[in-house]
Amino acid sequence: MTLNQLSYFYQAAVLEHFNQAAEKMNITEPSLSRSIAALEDELGVTLFEKRGRNVILTKAGEIFLEHVSTILDDVKRAESKMHQIATDGGHIDIAYVSPLAKVFIPTIVRSFLTEKENKNITFNFFQDITSVNIEGLKKGRYDIIFGSYSPDENGIDFVPIIRQEIVAILPPGHPLTLKDTMEATDFADYPVLGYARHSGLGKYTRSFFKNVSPNFICESPDENGIASLVAQGFGIALVADVDAIHRDDICIRHLVSHESFSHTVYMGYMTGKYQLPAIKRFIEFVRESCS
Repeated sequence: MTLNQLSYFYQAAVLEHFNQAAEKMNITEPSLSRSIAALEDELGVTLFEKRGRNVILTKAGEIFLEHVSTILDDVKRAESKMHQIATDGGHIDIAYVSPLAKVFIPTIVRSFLTEKENKNITFNFFQDITSVNIEGLKKGRYDIIFGSYSPDENGIDFVPIIRQEIVAILPPGHPLTLKDTMEATDFADYPVLGYARHSGLGKYTRSFFKNVSPNFICESPDENGIASLVAQGFGIALVADVDAIHRDDICIRHLVSHESFSHTVYMGYMTGKYQLPAIKRFIEFVRESCS
């Protein structure tokens, strides 16, 4: 059976007249009659009985009408939803690393939604390390991700959006707070806290210690955890300069090579893959906002 057959049946059932139904559907009455006859043959039941010039539904026809009404309503809702997606609606699944959760993600999404053409777009938010988010992007769970750059990933376009200076953080009163700037060798004599070693920032910050072997005593997935441990005197750390480390119980020191040692956050999305208009607009919005 086809959608046209269901529409012909529905109009004939509502109007109780084949000719009027044919006129409304802009076809000839014989064409409508043949279509309904073919539908009855396929279903193995009689749907209509003649009553003078009109037709009425049989018991089977009444049952079938209930289902057809639901199907046609669903089709209308689907058409309406697709029209909304093609214009000012749609849905976007984004994933990001935890340092972006407090300010960047809420701010950029809210700014995007304040524009009139984006007001009906909805979002789902996911948070994990970059490697997990990349796998989710490749498997289609996410439309856009935010995190570290991965040079080994083909088919993903990475767009730089934020540059974060890498800084040292220390508890108040620590001997190294007497220094204005710090270098790799300063970390050799103290316990060091760091990002999870397999995360993007974990790999990158460890590259700072080329000729030094710090005593890493603890790993944490984000700056909140690292900063809280540093504040309690567990050790010192090398982290991205984000809002979470700017607190009264933390001392921040720049690195001697801070101009060259910084971390860039990227927006990533699959290339060569169909994207809903809403996703395209969000990508372009982020590009323009962060340029």
